[in-house]
Amino acid sequence: MKKTELFTFEGVTLDVTFGISETVRHGGPFDRGSADSYYRRGHNPHYYSADSITSDRIEESDMTEEEVLEYRAGFYYNETVNMDWKDWG
Repeated sequence: MKKTELFTFEGVTLDVTFGISETVRHGGPFDRGSADSYYRRGHNPHYYSADSITSDRIEESDMTEEEVLEYRAGFYYNETVNMDWKDWG
C-alpha cells in the first residue's frame, strides 16, 4: 500500500499521493499548476474537465476559489518540494 502524502498550502491540507488521490488527477487544477511550473510556463490558473488537452479547458474566470487554490498549490508544490523543471538544453 502506498503511503499517503499530504501537502499543506495556505492552511489547506491536500492529499497529493500520486496515482491514488483525486487532487492530483491528470488534467486537474493541481496537476496543471505543477505542470506549468515544471515547463516554466508561468502562473496561469486553469484545468481540464477530464484528461489534459483532450477535454474542455476551464479558465480561471470559471474556476471556484478551491480550484484556483489547488492550481496554486500544485505550482508551489513543484517550485518548493519537487523542485523539478524541464531541461530545455
